[in-house]
Amino acid sequence: MLATRGAIAETATIDQGRALLEANCARCHAIGLEGESKHKEAPPFRVVVTRYPPDNLAEALAEGLISGHPDMPEFVFEPDQVEAIVAYLNDLRAQGTAPEPNSEQKPE
Repeated sequence: MLATRGAIAETATIDQGRALLEANCARCHAIGLEGESKHKEAPPFRVVVTRYPPDNLAEALAEGLISGHPDMPEFVFEPDQVEAIVAYLNDLRAQGTAPEPNSEQKPE
């Protein structure tokens, strides 16, 4: 079965999002479906996506994500990076068995 151009682009975007999280967040957070976070106060991203819909995190990622665990550095991502991170987080949520997050919640 041949993948469509759109599916290939989507996969590339998801892969870019995972790579961005690995480069910027994996020193504290578990970013995949399994594993423990290296920092005890940094929730695994598979848990984060049950608390906040990934699409609701886009603004915080673009404007500067400064909340989280007390010693979390500030991160500001470019629009294409935000799109990739959100795509990865949505994919992570879709792969997990976690309940849908409450769409009313926003990141702190």
